[in-house]
Amino acid sequence: MTLESADPTPGRAANHTADLTLEPIIYLVFGVFLLLLGGLLFKIGTGELPYNQDSTYGILLVITSIYAITTGKTQFGDFNRSWFLVFLAFFAAVVGTLACLVPGFLSGAVQVLTGLLLLVGGIMLFLQLVIAKDKARLWITIPGILQHLAIACAIVYLMEILLGFVTLFPSITTAPIIGILCILSGISFFYLAWCVRKAVFAYPTNVTPVPGAAAGRHFIFRDPLLTPSIILLLMMGIIILIVAFLMIPLAIGILSSYSHDSQYGLLLVIMALQVMILGETPFGVRTHSLLLILAGLVFAGFGMVSCIVPGLLSGVMLALLGIWNLIAGFFGLVNLYRPIISEIRHPQAEPAPVPPIIKKLLFSITLLQLVTILFGINMLVPDFIPGLLVLIILFIMAFLIINVAYIQTRLPAPERPA
Repeated sequence: MTLESADPTPGRAANHTADLTLEPIIYLVFGVFLLLLGGLLFKIGTGELPYNQDSTYGILLVITSIYAITTGKTQFGDFNRSWFLVFLAFFAAVVGTLACLVPGFLSGAVQVLTGLLLLVGGIMLFLQLVIAKDKARLWITIPGILQHLAIACAIVYLMEILLGFVTLFPSITTAPIIGILCILSGISFFYLAWCVRKAVFAYPTNVTPVPGAAAGRHFIFRDPLLTPSIILLLMMGIIILIVAFLMIPLAIGILSSYSHDSQYGLLLVIMALQVMILGETPFGVRTHSLLLILAGLVFAGFGMVSCIVPGLLSGVMLALLGIWNLIAGFFGLVNLYRPIISEIRHPQAEPAPVPPIIKKLLFSITLLQLVTILFGINMLVPDFIPGLLVLIILFIMAFLIINVAYIQTRLPAPERPA
């Protein structure tokens, strides 16, 4: 978190949306993940609960990738959002997804990657925090929330270093000790989320984009101008596409190891992020509120536990995803066509022409909602839809999600989702 562009005069932000910005929400998600992992490790260490270590690292990589793409902040410092960063983050998300879905396939690699991200990233972030003149050295001199922010960042980075070390060398300690470290790290993320929320609220940023500032850069270093809505759609589409491709070798017996629990957990975490970040619920888009954030964290928690402990929540996850998709598909269609029906009943004297791109978007979203309903039915009634048809539905759903995201990038800026 950097406040270089903050207004030095404390004051109320321009609107209440600054009270629920993206960063604190992601920090809360990290905090919930670490608290749950820490608590479960006590039972895992005694053998009372099974443990999917690869999936645990995988879900952490996916969440970290979403954080990097949406904010431009990484384990190695803050960078301008660019296509290069997007490609790297999506690559990490693909690795994390494969680690979640296919236990044992990337065991050593995903453990080393996660450990290095935590250890090296924590060291670099801590050094930047204490060396940079516009970070802790400045914040600590200003009484109030900036002092808390400096302390919170330092604690989070030091905990990352410790967790990275025990991830790379797990034999040097025990599961209960690692569990305690995870719980302390989770608490530190909650503290950081509170500090960032208060700091942004007290020091509103005054950043004005410079038109054409990136025009001279190579394409790979330009801002992709992807909104959080489009990023989460792309992430969901890619995950479902990977699931569909893996279903082929699984069906013919080539792939013997596959975690359905991690698949359900991963999907639920992405859906929960859509609720918390965008206000997109199964019943439609809702205004941000504390209740909405808490509900999103609860659903994300279910998904995380499903990834960490296979088999513990299998039935619950099927019911949650089934009901979620059924409601989302039904209300999605209702909310989509309600204004159209109203326009037909009460036509304007001179109806405005509908641009072709809007027609394409409407058609794609309609198909997506119908496929979502079928997916929900299959979750609630397994084997209701034949296996081959389920595979086709997954490919169609992935294509439609990615296509909707692509069409949204072609819309004029005022018409894009937030």
